[in-house]
Amino acid sequence: MAETEIKKRTGLGALADAGDADDFSVIDAIGGPRGVVESMLPGVVFVVMFVITSDLHLTIGVSAALAVLQVIVRLCQRQSVMGAVSGLLAVGICLIWAWNSHEARNYYMFGFLTNAFYIVLLAISLMVRVPGLGLVIEFIRTLPTEHLRAWLADWRGDKALNRAYTIITALWIGVFSLRLVVQVPLYLSNQVGWLGTARLLMGIPFWALAIWVSYLIVATPMHRHKTLAEPNADAMDDNNETEEQH
Repeated sequence: MAETEIKKRTGLGALADAGDADDFSVIDAIGGPRGVVESMLPGVVFVVMFVITSDLHLTIGVSAALAVLQVIVRLCQRQSVMGAVSGLLAVGICLIWAWNSHEARNYYMFGFLTNAFYIVLLAISLMVRVPGLGLVIEFIRTLPTEHLRAWLADWRGDKALNRAYTIITALWIGVFSLRLVVQVPLYLSNQVGWLGTARLLMGIPFWALAIWVSYLIVATPMHRHKTLAEPNADAMDDNNETEEQH
C-alpha cells in the first residue's frame, strides 16, 4: 500500500519546523521507533558478538550482513532507503577501519573523528558569531537562493533568536565533547565492551535529549520571528504587485 501520510522531517529538520509545530515529537525527530532500532542494532550486535565470541572477523561479518539486510528490507517494502543507506555507509566505514587495523576498538574511531570535527566546526561558528546550529536550521527552513546577506541579517538581527541559536550550538558542542571525554579513555584502555556500551548510551539517547532541549530553547523565539516576518513579506508582495501594474 502506498504511503499517504506526509512524513515529518527528522534531526535538525525537525527543529527547522519548531516554529510551526504544536505537536513536536522527539521520537519522530530521531526517526521513529523503526529508525531508532535500525540505527542502534548494528552497534548492539557488534559489541555483543565481540564480547561473546572475541572473533573480530565473525563480528564484522554479522554486523555487515545486518546493515545490508536493513537496506534490502526497506527496498522490498518500497520505503525510503536514504536513512538506511547513510547508516550502511557509516557502519561500513567503521567495519572497514576495524578490519584493516585488526582491532575491534577501531570500530569506534570514525565516531571520535566526526565528533571532534563537529566540535571544531561549531566552535569556529561561535567565534565568528554565526552560530552553526542556527545556520543549518535556517538553511533548512528558508533556502537562500539569492540575497545571502539579507538572509543572514534576517535571523541574526533577531537578538532573541540568535541568542537561542548560540545557546543550542554551545549545547551540542557540550554533547560531542562529553562523548569524547567518556569514550576516549575506554578506547585507550582497550575496554571494547564498556566502550560499545557507552557509545550506545551516548548515541541515540543523547541525540534525542539534545534535540528536545534545543526545541524547548528555539521554538518560542523562532515562532515569534516568523510571526513578525509575515506582515513584512505580505507588504513586499503588495508593493511588487503595485509596481507590476504600473
